[in-house]
Amino acid sequence: MTLAGTDPSTYLPIFLMLLAAVTFAVGTVVATTVIGPRRDGKNKGSTYESGMTPVATARKRFNVRFYLIAVVFLVFDIEVVFLYPWASTFANLEPGSEQALTWLARILFFLFTTVVAYLYGFRKGVFRFD
Repeated sequence: MTLAGTDPSTYLPIFLMLLAAVTFAVGTVVATTVIGPRRDGKNKGSTYESGMTPVATARKRFNVRFYLIAVVFLVFDIEVVFLYPWASTFANLEPGSEQALTWLARILFFLFTTVVAYLYGFRKGVFRFD
């Protein structure tokens, strides 16, 4: 008798799905390259600005604040991703138990460090658009 997790045949459907996904992705890219039309030209290679005539090159520099805003967004986005499993687990803990206090202390520390990072960015002027 084998355990359900140790029998290699239990993983066969997963391997088949992965094989099908990789085959479809590679096949689609190859088929598009081989069968698809190639229409190169002056208009196709030019910069597109919402139907207007391009006024400058598309390779201009952006202010570093745009990237900082993107990083701050990612930090808060990841924070929300971590809060969902924490909230579902914390709701099932015994109220007032030592384990519940530990979980609460961990998330309060996590939120505290996030607020400190936000205040640091605010103080550095990341969120000012002059």
